[in-house]
Amino acid sequence: MNKDAPVIKVSHVGRAFGSKLVLDDISLQVEKAETFGILGPSGSGKTTLVKMLTGIDETSSGEIHVLGVKMPKLAMLQQIGYMAQSDALYTELSAKENLEFFASLYGLKGEQRTRRIKAVMELVNLEEHLRKGVAQYSGGMKRRLSLAIALLHEPPLLILDEPTVGIDPVLRLSIWNELRALNKKGTTIVLTTHVMDEAEKCDRLAMIRDGKLLAVDTPDGLLQATGTASIEEAFLYYGGVRS
Repeated sequence: MNKDAPVIKVSHVGRAFGSKLVLDDISLQVEKAETFGILGPSGSGKTTLVKMLTGIDETSSGEIHVLGVKMPKLAMLQQIGYMAQSDALYTELSAKENLEFFASLYGLKGEQRTRRIKAVMELVNLEEHLRKGVAQYSGGMKRRLSLAIALLHEPPLLILDEPTVGIDPVLRLSIWNELRALNKKGTTIVLTTHVMDEAEKCDRLAMIRDGKLLAVDTPDGLLQATGTASIEEAFLYYGGVRS
């Protein structure tokens, strides 16, 4: 991959389920080591888009390239840390067993596996609950464990679907600090959110509504372009709601 090439390039992508068009002619790109936010209400197409970025779903039209590779491509899973909106955990296993299972999928072994499991559980503040069964975890704890699994293999690209839903504000801040630290190390992060204060923390934002891309810019750029004082007002402006 050319070092100056975008990490993600989405070209005229559409996705239909039967006669229902969920995404309509989406084009955008994500650069290396940026945090790129996808902002939109529930049902806007955010999750459908990130599933296509990971290769879990296919486009109906257009193309997606990730790290220079046309998606979907199974081998690319090693390069992506993905945190789904609904927790993909084995509840009959302990947190440690879940982490060991996913570590084996990513090829982590021995001392490296042990070190990474310890590091990610400390980050999400779950180290005391490592051996507890996931069935005993609260909803917020399951979200935190899902994030730990996404970070486990230190991938160059993180794709996080509403990563901080159900997580308390103090831990949310520490997670954002870690995402910033990962950016500085060269990790590219794509996340979906409908939380406006999180959207403001992103380097750039794509605003999506009803499957259409409304705008892509920095948070400040969106405010300047719309003459608004907040990301929420800018989103309403692009959605055709004028105060």
